[in-house]
Amino acid sequence: MQGRNWKEYNEKLVRRGELYISLDFLKEWDRELDEMNRNKIGRPFIYPENFMYFLAFIHIAFLPFRQIEGFLRKLSEFIPKIKSADYSTICKRLKKLDVNLPENLGRDIVVAVDSSGIKVTNRGEWIRNKWKIRKGWIKVHIAVDVKTKKLLALEVTDERVSDGKMLKPLIEQVKERGGRVNGVYGDGGYDSKENFNYLAENGIEPVIKIRNNSSTKSRGSPSRAKRVREYRKLGYERWRDMYRYGYRWSAESFFSGVKRVFGETCRSKSKDALFQEVKMKFIFYNMLLSL
Repeated sequence: MQGRNWKEYNEKLVRRGELYISLDFLKEWDRELDEMNRNKIGRPFIYPENFMYFLAFIHIAFLPFRQIEGFLRKLSEFIPKIKSADYSTICKRLKKLDVNLPENLGRDIVVAVDSSGIKVTNRGEWIRNKWKIRKGWIKVHIAVDVKTKKLLALEVTDERVSDGKMLKPLIEQVKERGGRVNGVYGDGGYDSKENFNYLAENGIEPVIKIRNNSSTKSRGSPSRAKRVREYRKLGYERWRDMYRYGYRWSAESFFSGVKRVFGETCRSKSKDALFQEVKMKFIFYNMLLSL
């Protein structure tokens, strides 16, 4: 087994830091503003969209909106083109920012699906318990390419939505982006007749951990019954090794990376703002992996 090229790996990590202060948006500032304000009714835009992406990354990484206003105030002393804006304007623009994953995958893909909770407050469990406050969780559902370890699909819901119900939307999102899904890795939360039937109808191999009390009879899903019988015959360890079930950890690793870089909590208050903040965390981390 070939060892990691540490020189190349270290350089990738160093390059991630360049994104925090990348001023590439200045090159197209005037052209982009002219295009955005062409035929616009009402007050014209002052900041181009690419500049908003820059501020969004700064906000997600470490600065609240009011501190971003101070950051811009000092930055404008060195770059006059960048005028200082009040934090409420920045907040409104970032809420409407169109942040999406790249299109046109155009290749065969095997994905790992999983979900994880994101806290909606950074005050800690102690205050939640002390004051009997329960603000709930934001739940993030993702599909990750097991080969490249990059994000392919993303859905943000509240904590009441189960994992199993989100398998089809995630796979459909990958297909809409041009990916041809050949296989899916998932834990027991995705073990349902509906999911096995959907995967069978689309010619996708399911590598999903079966519940221990599962019936070997069809009962509405011949595909699942077949997998249950195979799982019972092989036992968990042989089944795990045969299908390389460890690839499922690609999704777990992605969650770990996002929380390590951008934290486990959200600062926003409204539901729409919370969902947007979470979405930006995951897509910006995906951008870091692409550097």
